[in-house]
Amino acid sequence: TSFWWKNKADDDLEMTMVCHRPEGLDQLEALTNFNKRELQVLYRGFKNECPSGVVNEDTFKQIYSQFFPHGDASTYAHYLFNAFDTGSTGSIKFEDFVTALSILLRGSVTEKLQWTFNLYDINRDGHINKEEMTDIVRAIYDMMGKYTYPVLKTDAPKQHVDAFFQKMDKNRDGVVTLDEFIFSCQEVLLFRTITARWKLHSL
Repeated sequence: TSFWWKNKADDDLEMTMVCHRPEGLDQLEALTNFNKRELQVLYRGFKNECPSGVVNEDTFKQIYSQFFPHGDASTYAHYLFNAFDTGSTGSIKFEDFVTALSILLRGSVTEKLQWTFNLYDINRDGHINKEEMTDIVRAIYDMMGKYTYPVLKTDAPKQHVDAFFQKMDKNRDGVVTLDEFIFSCQEVLLFRTITARWKLHSL
């Protein structure tokens, strides 16, 4: 028991230092949708992968690529890293990591859509243009590798981007704003919910 409490105290102290806040664990609990015990478990995992307490882009790519052994995940991991690195510091602290994870796992629909929009908005100008969307889609295809079924055609990225803008670009100005993105995604979610309920009642 004393060993567990020593580890807990060490984790709390390290988390306070990593977060650069005297509140440490309490502050993170208030900022995220995780409780203290969950934050401690997440921190231990983070610390095991990144003993220095921060993750640079090369390390992030190495870790992320392990999940996609049949493809090249480096480009998508680059975009994902930038989405986690909200301060553009070139590294991800535990605070950055757990804040993003909280949104992705337990955030509201709107929060998740805002985070996704920021991922697609590569140059962070508040809009998604066709070039950005094409880069993201190609990165996803590279990550999935050559073993997808059915086999993807060479013009598939362009078709997906065209379909995306047809659905999202409401005023046809060539870019998708955050409001357009959220509105369009919520339309799709609403349609799927209604369709699913209709099918359920039809059984």
